[in-house]
Amino acid sequence: MNLPFALRRRGADLEDILPGLTAAFAATAAAHDRDSSFPFENFTQLHETGLLALTAPTAFGGGGADLATTLRVIEAVARGEPATALVLAMQYIFHAALPEWPGVPDHLKTNLVRDAVERGALINALHVEPELGTPARGGLPATVARRTVDGWRLSGRKIYATGAPALSWMLVWARTDEAAPRVGNFLVPREAPGWRIEESWDHTGLRARASHDVIFEDTPLLDQYALAPRPAGASPPALDPVMAVWAPVLTAGIYHAVAVAARDWFVRCTVDRRPANLGASLSTLPRFQELAGAIDGLLLQNRTLLDAAAAGRLAPDQGGLVKHLVTENAIAAVEKAIAATGNPGLSRHNDLQRHYRDVLCGRVHTPQADVALAAAGKAAFAALG
Repeated sequence: MNLPFALRRRGADLEDILPGLTAAFAATAAAHDRDSSFPFENFTQLHETGLLALTAPTAFGGGGADLATTLRVIEAVARGEPATALVLAMQYIFHAALPEWPGVPDHLKTNLVRDAVERGALINALHVEPELGTPARGGLPATVARRTVDGWRLSGRKIYATGAPALSWMLVWARTDEAAPRVGNFLVPREAPGWRIEESWDHTGLRARASHDVIFEDTPLLDQYALAPRPAGASPPALDPVMAVWAPVLTAGIYHAVAVAARDWFVRCTVDRRPANLGASLSTLPRFQELAGAIDGLLLQNRTLLDAAAAGRLAPDQGGLVKHLVTENAIAAVEKAIAATGNPGLSRHNDLQRHYRDVLCGRVHTPQADVALAAAGKAAFAALG
């Protein structure tokens, strides 16, 4: 098992650390959901346990963890508090992809990792815009990078900026103001002037992720922070295999973990509830036993898919299909528990309704169902020539 150097140095093991993180994050998850507040303390704890640079290559000072190890960490965090897991997954994906970042000097990659190790710095991409939506659907961003003598000035609005209050680095998707515009990511450090957060996030699920709007107003950037923008309309580079597999698998792992937490709540509730007319636990009824088996069957399918993908036993182009199938199974599992528990399952006093609101967010994340299914269908037809 690959472990971050901080754990290796202390002789610690994930077996010792992850259960405590799950329990600690679960203890405050309901409060963060109720208040839609960002769980800063969770990331302090992740930093203290040496997990924030888990996937960064060892050549740049990171832990060099493989996908299977990373998935295990993400699921443990998500069982406690899934918004924390989503922000952490974005960190892990970008760190793992560092070797493939075009036009980024090694010293900058090393600095990004060192920042995570020493200060607990977080990074995420800010791509979505009010007019554009997600770049995964195509189109030019309205956010503009204007050339200056020594770099760039960035202006625009990004929405759904997950983890915005805690980000130390932002990868902002923008176009240049050149006659022939180029498009790409611009790296914005938190200490740069000319940007602000507009607290717009008031969502039904994953309320703690703080995906607020971020507005850039002539934010100055050094030239090295333009990460090799490409001519608009140029053929995109081949999809980084890290992003092709890691992103959908880790995203799917979050929602599988939410469904596992919902399943555990349902089982405990069913065992503890003893209606007066029955004189025994609901868990003694064949109906509830069958339902628990159906939920576990869906989760077993997910476990098999996730483990196969993380171990490299599936084709890289099947990552999107895995994400779609795992997400739908997770939603179906939680819906079964909701249907069986009635009013208690939907009560704000219980965790099941929160798990249900959270698991539904899985359908929003890239790749969405239509994209994943169409890609799988095209691959099937292409295989026949």
